[in-house]
Amino acid sequence: MNIKFLGAAMSVTGSCHLITTDKYKILLDCGLFQGSSALEKLNRESFGFDPSEIDFMLLSHSHIDHSGRIPLLTKHGYTGKIYCTDATADLVEVMLKDSGYIQEKEAEWFNRKAERSGNPMIDPLYTSRDAEDSAKYLEPILYNQLFEINPDVHVRFKDAGHILGSSIIELWIKEGKSITKLVYSGDIGVKNKSLLRDPEIVTEADYLIMETTYGDRVHETNEESLEKFIDIILKTSRRGGTVVIPSFAVGRTQELIYELNMYYEHHEELKHELDNIMVYVDSPLATTATEIFQRNAQVFDEETRQFILKGDNPLDFKNLKFTRTVEESKQLNFDSSPKIIISASGMCEAGRIKHHLKHNLWNPNSSIVFVGYQAEGTLGRSIVNGDKDVSIFGEKIHINAEIYNLEGFSGHADKEGLLEWLSAFQKPPKRIFLVHGEEDSKKNFAAAVKHVLGYDCTMIEDVSEFYLNDDVILSVEDLNNRIASEEQLLKVRNKLAQIHEEMGNIFYNTHLAVDSGTTQKSVNEINNIILELEKYSILLGAAVSNLT
Repeated sequence: MNIKFLGAAMSVTGSCHLITTDKYKILLDCGLFQGSSALEKLNRESFGFDPSEIDFMLLSHSHIDHSGRIPLLTKHGYTGKIYCTDATADLVEVMLKDSGYIQEKEAEWFNRKAERSGNPMIDPLYTSRDAEDSAKYLEPILYNQLFEINPDVHVRFKDAGHILGSSIIELWIKEGKSITKLVYSGDIGVKNKSLLRDPEIVTEADYLIMETTYGDRVHETNEESLEKFIDIILKTSRRGGTVVIPSFAVGRTQELIYELNMYYEHHEELKHELDNIMVYVDSPLATTATEIFQRNAQVFDEETRQFILKGDNPLDFKNLKFTRTVEESKQLNFDSSPKIIISASGMCEAGRIKHHLKHNLWNPNSSIVFVGYQAEGTLGRSIVNGDKDVSIFGEKIHINAEIYNLEGFSGHADKEGLLEWLSAFQKPPKRIFLVHGEEDSKKNFAAAVKHVLGYDCTMIEDVSEFYLNDDVILSVEDLNNRIASEEQLLKVRNKLAQIHEEMGNIFYNTHLAVDSGTTQKSVNEINNIILELEKYSILLGAAVSNLT
């Protein structure tokens, strides 16, 4: 078996890893390169393999640096399935379509300049239609299902806690009489974050591919960042400025909505002041993504589930407004009232955020708050690094606004979080490959792993290929035949009891809601839900009967 690292080798973008076995070619992620012009040029280079020869693909999550070249992959001949979690399938479909739209618009802008200067024109990397076509290959799987792709390959997705639907991928591959277990961390999230569950641990692997985005630093806590965030909002509002937040449309935006909702509702002493500060989410993609979050509440953490069961939508509050049209977006920059604008993209490379930065970076009354990773070569990185002059749409902007970088909101685990996750392994993997990190981050994390855990790590620093031998730690047959521990059994019993209680409350409240004043539309909606429940209860009953 070979692993070839084709992306996220020298930076945090373009994740793409090819596994070649005696029978199959398996792709882990197929992300877009983002950042400097040199990195972005890689998107038009060869994949380093023939897409038509790939048997299937496993997608860790929907972020564009992990999924963004999927339409290009299918455009060049890939016809296999793309396995991912159900929430990832929902998100990646709209994200790729949005990415295709951006590719079209950027090609139009480039070609207008090229035509005037007599230079050759370009085609978009891919189009919205290409993105729509690629979505038909998505194959959703639930978290923690042990799924047989074929007799030689089994996969399981565990919750990575990074964004909705993000996963750690466990992969069992049979070659001859040997079975090798490979684990791909994807992007590991932060413990005790809003909305999402904590990253799940993995205890065994032959080989591990691990991200190191923040492998060289420790974040401040979410609570510390939240207090600073509110202080920035109040201070900026009091001087008549606007708070502009470049935010990833999927993940950070929904977390910010949640935190602002909680703060607006539970701080009566600031109610008068907060009531005058509107919160605008100015990103069509973020708006659609938030709707998808609301439809996938089954993967939220326990606190959020309880809010929802009480009828409280944690992703909505009275001061929140989603702006969909271009006209609504433009109007924000001519409105002098106190406000917060959350807009994509998170690294300030495309989308409406560039317009808001153009109108606010020069203003000493405004504040720009970064809440996510800024890759090398991006406009966001330039601003965070303290550059005083930047170019936006060809216009030089001198920066007078206050600039903040709140890493406590990051969706990536820091060095301590990554070490804690890795320390859960009961014995060291035979090889740990470090990817998805800049050079210093990988070096520092490798040194920390050696110092704390005594494990050696291999830092991937360029496109490279490694041969893996066939020694075995744990086969899928071992996993299936192993007697479950008391802890595992207790978790299952507790989950069944929790669902039983929740469903009982739902049925009781629904029964009360169905009365003589219920509209036909409501009856139809309730009936559809009952039919779905009936369908799945029959399937579940049959499955349990087969087990007993």
